[in-house]
Amino acid sequence: MSYMDRITFNPKQCGGRPCIRGMRIRVVDVLDLLAAGVPEKEILEDYPDLEAEDIRACLQYASAQANHSILQPA
Repeated sequence: MSYMDRITFNPKQCGGRPCIRGMRIRVVDVLDLLAAGVPEKEILEDYPDLEAEDIRACLQYASAQANHSILQPA
């Protein structure tokens, strides 16, 4: 599974921020919950439209965003 199968971008939804499968659940909201130590099970209970694969897609997206080249002047 690629995170691009689950992460969507729509300029008319949530200010164009990445969301999950076209829903108004932002990737950053899921990542914030995980960073706060909320267990995956609890997130899935609180957001019944989410699937475990959505949470993994959020983590893959965050990892891809953090893994970009940084160009430094010589």
